[in-house]
Amino acid sequence: MNLLQVGLFATLVASAPVFATTLEFQGKAIGENGQELYTEHHQSTGECTGGLFRPGEHQVDYRKPDSDDEFASKRLMFSDSVLRPAVTFTQPDFDEKLTIEYPGKNRAAIKWRDLSGSQKDYSVTFDQRLVVDSGFDHLIRAEWDNLRDGQKIKFRFLGPTRGEHYGFVAEAVTNTDITADLVVKLRPTGIFLSMLVDPIVLGYNSRGALTDYQGMTNIRKDEDTNHTAHIHYQVTRYPDCPLVP
Repeated sequence: MNLLQVGLFATLVASAPVFATTLEFQGKAIGENGQELYTEHHQSTGECTGGLFRPGEHQVDYRKPDSDDEFASKRLMFSDSVLRPAVTFTQPDFDEKLTIEYPGKNRAAIKWRDLSGSQKDYSVTFDQRLVVDSGFDHLIRAEWDNLRDGQKIKFRFLGPTRGEHYGFVAEAVTNTDITADLVVKLRPTGIFLSMLVDPIVLGYNSRGALTDYQGMTNIRKDEDTNHTAHIHYQVTRYPDCPLVP
């Protein structure tokens, strides 16, 4: 299933029987020095539509090691597209807040309160190739068979704090750091951006669940940089229908 077929698929199964279900998983972020940085706690509620899980709302709580208190949180709403959720992300330690909404067709409205307390507003136009935040996870599932067959999937990825989107490609790779049924690399296609941004490497099990994330995270290390980490995920609750065909 390619990107253009994702919308068509959603339309075709809209009249099929649906019922609510939940996916839950946790992640442990390990820094480059081998120390545990934080944990992620994910709960994605959605529906079984056309025999597959479709997310509706996804909540992520970020916690320091051995703590039940969150230091950051993210809420994703998949009202219009599994590739482009509405996003609310807060990181109070740095007084940072980011929201992404879609006030019009093919237009994203971004509000970012940066570390200085300044409010930046962006209006970004896009086409159906755009992927936002963890929409990449659902892109991988939509392109599951194509990736396993060795195809390269081109898409645009939103850089919300810059108010721009960039060309990326997803491709299956063999990675010695990740042992998974499917390992996928996301890398920028532009020469200049590829010099500045390291690829993200993802691991998935045979059921289509994320097992690994390796690369730059959305959690700040300090005022100038974000953490780079290898996040190991474990599913604690699968939905009542498959994640991939």
